[in-house]
Amino acid sequence: MLNCRVVITRLASPLGCFQAARASTASAAQADTAPPKRQRPAKFEADGQSFVTDDKWNLSPAVIKLMERRLLQEQKNPLTLLKQRIVNHFHGKYRKPGGRSPLYAVCEQEPRVVSTFANFDSLLTPIDHVSRRSSDTYYVNEGHCLRAHTSAHQHKLMTQGLDNFLVVGDVYRRDEIDATHYPCFHQMEAVRLYSADELYQTRAGEELAVFEEIPDAERKPGKQERHTVDAVKALEIRLKSTLEDLSDALFGPECEKRWVDAYFPFTHPSYELEVKYEGKWLEVLGCGIMEQKLLESAGVTDKVGWAFGIGLERIAMVLYGVPDIRLFWSRDSGFLSQFEGLKPEDDVKYKPISAHPQVLFDISFWLPAGVAFDDMRADVCDVIRGAGGELIEQVKLSDEFENKKKGKNSQTYRIVYRSNEKALSKEEVNVVHKSIERELVEKFGVTMR
Repeated sequence: MLNCRVVITRLASPLGCFQAARASTASAAQADTAPPKRQRPAKFEADGQSFVTDDKWNLSPAVIKLMERRLLQEQKNPLTLLKQRIVNHFHGKYRKPGGRSPLYAVCEQEPRVVSTFANFDSLLTPIDHVSRRSSDTYYVNEGHCLRAHTSAHQHKLMTQGLDNFLVVGDVYRRDEIDATHYPCFHQMEAVRLYSADELYQTRAGEELAVFEEIPDAERKPGKQERHTVDAVKALEIRLKSTLEDLSDALFGPECEKRWVDAYFPFTHPSYELEVKYEGKWLEVLGCGIMEQKLLESAGVTDKVGWAFGIGLERIAMVLYGVPDIRLFWSRDSGFLSQFEGLKPEDDVKYKPISAHPQVLFDISFWLPAGVAFDDMRADVCDVIRGAGGELIEQVKLSDEFENKKKGKNSQTYRIVYRSNEKALSKEEVNVVHKSIERELVEKFGVTMR
């Protein structure tokens, strides 16, 4: 078994985008009050598509710059190794009848700007869900956004007639900043659809149904209204068997596993797979039986299926011992050379090049009138990331309060600066820090304290 350090990061999967802890509908029900608008281009082009922007636009220059990189196409990057390791596993184990070609199609060139229908509605995301807010998602305009998960392509691919596919790519989410979070990260997911004959592997003359003749009046904890008990049990067995095999391929067959019930808007029932390392449980992926409404909306009326999603950074940080998510974006030869010439199945542990001390600065300001606390957090992180780039290790909201006498709201952020290449002096960090202050004042009208 690999000696992997457990790293807690964002949920592993596209399914994990909708974790219950973060997705409190009470919180989501708050008005999505737009913060002061950042300067935007009239048009935005990406992946051969062109979009007219509107007031919903909230892409930062730093995130646009990240889109120029394609980490999963860089051969020395450990994320590329992990992606290929998973693809090799699926292609080697699951073949079409006769074994002549892989069962799962690999889709890794899907456009990163998607419609809000694809990102949310096609996946049955509630209209008041927190993930729809501008503080969570990067919007190009009212109807389009940067994909927040690879699940955004499920509907289109099923509409095109694909029954079994892997989707892999970079996804974007406005989030906190620390050693395990980054505005751009990478996911892989799979969808597997079955007809009744495929699911049950029936013989000639045998008939087993996947749908109830009369759907249940109410949903049950263990199954959807239309599914038969037999279909749910067969899907669950096939899903869990597939993912336990994948876990064995990544972490070793002797690794202890457990299944945990979960909630995602577009699967029911839903599960998370955890593996145990060094006495701690690590969440590996999210999965579940696909909502039949989702299939039907894509024109699939005679099949049932399951889906799972996995976060590549989370697994790579464990498998390769990478302590900081920023390292995946490093061009430092000292980092990349450690993964050069390796096969996807090779075991390797990252050896730190050097360790430099952190430099801490605080930034405090009054918010503009009418701007709520939550409305500024994502914009502050965008500005800090844009001005500080790879020098920014962490950003933490350390204090916020309302001065009722003055009618003003105040926030204080602790910014942790650290370079992977050299020791930073307070003088050079102060130059960056002052540029962050200026940009916050100029773009969002805050008043420094």
